[in-house]
Amino acid sequence: MYSRTQNENGTYNTRCLFCFMTIASSVETEQELAKLEKRHICPERALAELLEQGKAIESRNHHTNAG
Repeated sequence: MYSRTQNENGTYNTRCLFCFMTIASSVETEQELAKLEKRHICPERALAELLEQGKAIESRNHHTNAG
């Protein structure tokens, strides 16, 4: 999820809505913007996904040990 804005000169900026990091500024085309967004590795999102995986594993282990 990204927040895109367009500058007065027609270029674009984009910011990650998870970590609020500016991914790109003054990019000339939306295609280039999409490429830069695709390359972004968000530390906040990665951490959230790891925590979810940990919870799922813990839940599975709890159900296995309880049964």
